[in-house]
Formats: sequence, structure tokens, C-alpha cells
Amino acid sequence: MKTVKFIDLFAGIGGLRLGFEQALQSLGFTPDCLLSSEIDKEARQVYEANFSETPKGDIQTITSLPAHDILLAGFPCQSFSYAGKKAGFGDTRGTLFFEILRLIDSQKPKAFIFENVRGLVSHDQGKTLNTIRKKMQERGYSFDLFLLNSSNYGVPQNRVRAYMMGVFNQTPHFKLVSDLGAKDSHSYDSGQLSLFSVSKPPCKVRDILEDNPHQHYDCSAEFTTALQRFLEGDLEKLHGVRLIDYRGGNSIHSWELGLRGDCTSEEIDLMNRFITKRRNKVFGQHQDGKLLTQAQIASFYKNPNLGKLLASLVDKNYLQVIEDKYKPVAGNFSFEVYKFLDPDKISVTLVASDANRLGVYHRGRVRRITPREAARLQGFPDSFQLHPNETKAYRQLGNSVTIPVVKAIAQELLENLIPAAKI
Repeated sequence: MKTVKFIDLFAGIGGLRLGFEQALQSLGFTPDCLLSSEIDKEARQVYEANFSETPKGDIQTITSLPAHDILLAGFPCQSFSYAGKKAGFGDTRGTLFFEILRLIDSQKPKAFIFENVRGLVSHDQGKTLNTIRKKMQERGYSFDLFLLNSSNYGVPQNRVRAYMMGVFNQTPHFKLVSDLGAKDSHSYDSGQLSLFSVSKPPCKVRDILEDNPHQHYDCSAEFTTALQRFLEGDLEKLHGVRLIDYRGGNSIHSWELGLRGDCTSEEIDLMNRFITKRRNKVFGQHQDGKLLTQAQIASFYKNPNLGKLLASLVDKNYLQVIEDKYKPVAGNFSFEVYKFLDPDKISVTLVASDANRLGVYHRGRVRRITPREAARLQGFPDSFQLHPNETKAYRQLGNSVTIPVVKAIAQELLENLIPAAKI
């Protein structure tokens, strides 16, 4: 059996490596990881538990790479992310890409696979991506980028990421096509596959749920009772619901649940109108709405007791006053769950900051998803050892890649590379 030598940079807990090794094994090749690198000590702990190898630390301490066939790198995404400051190469985390270039110059592999957030594509009007493409092409590599949604690869998660591949001194012809998948988790139809997806059976959240997880994951009795009261006992209505205090739509709010104090029907009506109307362009262009004066609120909420209602909502800490203007108190992180997954749809994107606050109503229980369920959303096998601290496990999984997507793109790369390169 032929051996393929590879390097795993910015390795995290080993998602890129796992997907890549699965691809190699499916094609009858033996994987041989010559070097791995990850600066986070908690991630290194999980990596070692699963691969019996401790990654090197800071990439900047690595002077050169051994001769290898393929380079894997999930280089830091924070500086390119929609959720971050989008500083790109102006951010030191962004410049770590140039550490990859430095090491490539020490030992050119036959091919590479990079992974990043989708925000990389549009960052700085495309200049950041053009820089990456140019630097790789200057070194003799082809450069292809695909935006792929995990939900098209057999896992029930609406996760779009950028995958870059290239081959040295070749012009490969990849069958992959960028496909963003469903607009959101609500519009996903598990009975329909994307035109560009691989041949995987459709998968929905129900397929990854554990039968009887520990009661530790159940929401508190107080929170559950508040939900039951608001939904008049029909907890099936939790499917797909967000818990958020500054958006309307399919959402439940803290004042409806009485989390900071019970509200009257008038107060609830006022708050629901307020968070919707404050987004109107007449009050400004801010995405999440403007602070409004009492006079502005009176323009859409006619009630002779408006002043008393506003004062009551301030006292209960649902509103705050800033220079005689009213603003909702952003209490979204006070919810035990910020989003209830619909078992018959796909999950929202798993992210590091709040993967531990995704919930589900399943088998009569209102609960958070477990770390193992989060791992399944990323396509990790149940044999994969997670961090023993569940808070860290959730965070690591939110930062990871989706294993079946990596396997699919790696197979595509290998099928192009192996016949020509004779690895």
C-alpha cells in the first residue's frame, strides 16, 4: 500500500487531518503525518488523545518542514470572519498566512488544502483573497476556492466555509462546484439535495440526537416552566425558535417569559412593537435599530399610559434609558438556550462562542445539545475523544471543520494528483 506524507498546520483538534486520512484510506493509501502544529494547549491535548501525537506549538518557532506530499492548514479565521473585526492582513492573526508561505518555501509540497471562513472571499473587496491566490501562484501552484455547505455532505448543519486547493506545476480539473446550500436552517428541505452535492443521504438534526443523554443537559425547571406557560403547554412549538431580545420573527423574548419579572399584556405588546419598529428606516439605518425617544415610540404605540409602561419596563430591566432615549437591554446571553433546533431540519452554524447554548425539544425533554451531538454535527465519529471539560469541548467543536466535507475535497484532490504526481 502506497504512503502519502503530509503536514498538518494550525491543526486544532485534528479535523482536517481526520477528514484527509479518511480520504486516503478510502482510496487505498496509508497516511503518514510527519509534523503537526497547534498553538492552543487544550487543542493539543485532544489531538494527542486521538492521534497519539503531540503537535508542535507556535508555528513561528518551526524553522522548516520535512519533505512531504500535501500540506493541510486551517489558518486562523478570526481576522477574516464576519463576526470579527475583519482586519485581514492588517491583523497579526491574518499575517500568520505568511508563516505558511515561509514554510512552503522551505519545502514545497505537491499540493495543499487550506480552510477558512466564507468572509475571506469578500474581505477588503476581495483583496485579501487575491493576495493569497497570488502568493500561491507565484510559487507555482494552481489555486481553486470552493464555498461548500456542510449540509450537502451528510451532516445536518448549515455551515458554509471556504476551501482552497492547489497542485504544484499542474492545472487540475476539479468536479467540485461552490454551493452555499440553504439560505437558512428553516428553509432547508431534507427531502431535496443540492444539485452540486455529493451522493450522501439527506440528514436532519433528529439523526444525530442521543437517545437518553444525562439529565445534566436538561434546562432548568424555572426556564422550562416559563416556556410551557408562554407556549400554553405545546412545547413542540419550540422547534426552530430563537430566544433573542432585539429581533422579532420566530423568536421568544425575555419579557414574554417574565425572566426579569412578569409583564402585563400591554407591556409585552409594547416591547414587541418597539423591537420591530425601531428598525424602521425612518428612525435611522442601524441594523439592529435605533434608540428611540418616548415621542418616537408614541408614533407607533398609542396608549395614554405609555409613560407608566415605559417606566415599569425600565424598572424590570427590560429597557434602559440613555440620554432620554430607550433601548432594549441585550440579555441574550442570559437565556439558557439561544436557539432550539428543529429535529426535522438542519442546525444553524455551530460556533465556538455559544455552541453550548443550542437546544432541542426531544422525547419530552427541553435541553441543550450535548458535546457528542455537537461533534456529530461536525461529522466526528463517536470514537473521537472530546475534551473532558465540556465547555472547552463545545468551543473546540465550534472552531473545527466538518469531517465529511474535508474527506470529499481531499478525495477530489487526490484523484487529480495521484495519477499525475505518482505519489
